[in-house]
Amino acid sequence: MSTATTTPPSARHTPLSQRPPGTGLRRFKDRSASVMLTAAMIVAMIPLVLIIFEVTRRGIGVVNLDFFTQTEPPPRREGGGYAAGFFGTLYIMALSVLMSIPFGIATAVYVVEYGPNRMTSAIRFFTDVMTGIPSIFVGLFVYGLLVIGWGGMGFGTFAGAVAIAVMMLPIVTRSAEEMLRLVPDEMRNASYGLGARKWQTIMHTVLPAAAPGLATGSMLAVARGIGETAPLLLTAFGSGLLVTSFQGEAQGAVPMQLYRGATQPFEGGVDRAWGAALCLFALVLLFTVLARWVGSRGSR
Repeated sequence: MSTATTTPPSARHTPLSQRPPGTGLRRFKDRSASVMLTAAMIVAMIPLVLIIFEVTRRGIGVVNLDFFTQTEPPPRREGGGYAAGFFGTLYIMALSVLMSIPFGIATAVYVVEYGPNRMTSAIRFFTDVMTGIPSIFVGLFVYGLLVIGWGGMGFGTFAGAVAIAVMMLPIVTRSAEEMLRLVPDEMRNASYGLGARKWQTIMHTVLPAAAPGLATGSMLAVARGIGETAPLLLTAFGSGLLVTSFQGEAQGAVPMQLYRGATQPFEGGVDRAWGAALCLFALVLLFTVLARWVGSRGSR
């Protein structure tokens, strides 16, 4: 005699799409929500598409080899380029990366691996506060601290790099902290079980496991810092000539040349500003895509 029981027809599950009461209303709500979300996405993308179109249309005719190799001519003249600005931007960003990324990752390691305590709570609080500080305040702080303070170092590459590094530091710290928290504790315990010390576990287990996420956060911080203008106006000041000095002489950067070119009444200067805007947009897009690519490879 079979002991299997059969489910009564009345107790069987009926798909929602096959239930007559209220089916039309549910479908109407579902389609309405889909249409509203799609419309909201399209509306949100319209300004971005217009910005990309306008910057590309106005700047594509200016960007050529001379734009990267020649210095900026007088505002009335056409042609020339922002060679000094590109050199200054790379110079400042290289110093900013050296100052912000190692310290940001080290701070995140301390918060995750040696916390929680009062110090880590204070670090997390001030990091969150620094993330929302306007960039002009950072430039004013570095201006008062280094440019006219501490013996008066004056404008220069180092002062501008410090301002950009301060802008990048909270981004690197917070992103690195989240990536380190994603490393499973089982990996740490396995390392301790093999006799490794804490610093060996951090260096050889935790950091390699979180390396793709750390690289992603660092690239996003660089993308943020490379387009900052306000801090550099008060620290690097700007220059149209190639400047190799570390400090004491005004240094140029693409965002500052873009700002000053866009405020000129002459067509040549405005055209070069559009070309600089297109180059900055391409650089930010490049770093963002690289960050996404590194993050996707790390997740695999």
